[in-house]
Amino acid sequence: MPPHRPFVKSRLSSKTGERHVKNEQIELMKSGEGFIAALDQSGGSTPKALERYGIQSDTYDSDDTMFDLVHAMRVRIMTNSAFARPRVLGAILFEGTMHRDVEGVGSSLYLWDHKGILPFLKVDKGLADESDGVQLMKPFEDDLDDRLAEAQEHGVFGTKMRSVIKGNNQQGIRSVVEQQFNLAKQIISNGLVPIVEPEIDIEAVDKAGCEVHLRQSLRDGLASLDEGTAVVFKLTLPEEAGFYDEFCDNERVLRVAALSGGYSQVESNTRLTANHKMIASFSRALTEHLRVSQSENEFTSVLDHAIGSIAAASAT
Repeated sequence: MPPHRPFVKSRLSSKTGERHVKNEQIELMKSGEGFIAALDQSGGSTPKALERYGIQSDTYDSDDTMFDLVHAMRVRIMTNSAFARPRVLGAILFEGTMHRDVEGVGSSLYLWDHKGILPFLKVDKGLADESDGVQLMKPFEDDLDDRLAEAQEHGVFGTKMRSVIKGNNQQGIRSVVEQQFNLAKQIISNGLVPIVEPEIDIEAVDKAGCEVHLRQSLRDGLASLDEGTAVVFKLTLPEEAGFYDEFCDNERVLRVAALSGGYSQVESNTRLTANHKMIASFSRALTEHLRVSQSENEFTSVLDHAIGSIAAASAT
């Protein structure tokens, strides 16, 4: 992993300018067109992402080379003409991506200053071992406030953190949501907008029952937020269309996004189309048909089709 790059201030560095940009970004997150692209594969998921892209693990021999390769893939996506507003509203980055450049500019600043796309940062450190049918996030280090301050310096708008629900265990689901909201409050106090992502595994035992308990726990979590504060939800596409609609109309939720969770691009879009108030935040479904061997014209055509179909499903 390369060393941290020196931070170059954005074009609006005054406090007044910062407030103006933040208000503009919040309003965009609340009502803008498009979807959130998830480009935040971490060390554990990067080899699979590269394999799908056409780069086998036996072609690189170190983590540094692996991260160089996945960054090149992300740069190819972010700099492509198809990757643009209004179809792409936001993008979630891995921490290593935030510390790297795109065309000579810090990745998150590139997204906002050059594309008008809201940059988010994955802040969790992965999943703990399964207990009570769920995987909580691994304990956060004591330097989270420092990391959040650094994210702000790099022009990041919000954060994302993921837990996983594998079975219909009410106590386990409650624990997932409580951890998510405790950290969300800390993130809000640091001036960033948190994406709360308690993913339900699409193969979970009694997935519909998990959704019932998750919805109630999310209601309780929202009730615990201070007045005037808000989060973004990122949730597995539900078994019952419109199941999470109430959150789309809640003043403490800026947006409800759907994760693809292993569904194919076609299946993800079909399910999303039936949930009229949700937008996408897809990773695998976005990059499913991209290949390192494609020419630039082929790559653009495939990416444009993927973005177009996901944006259309988000707009229904």
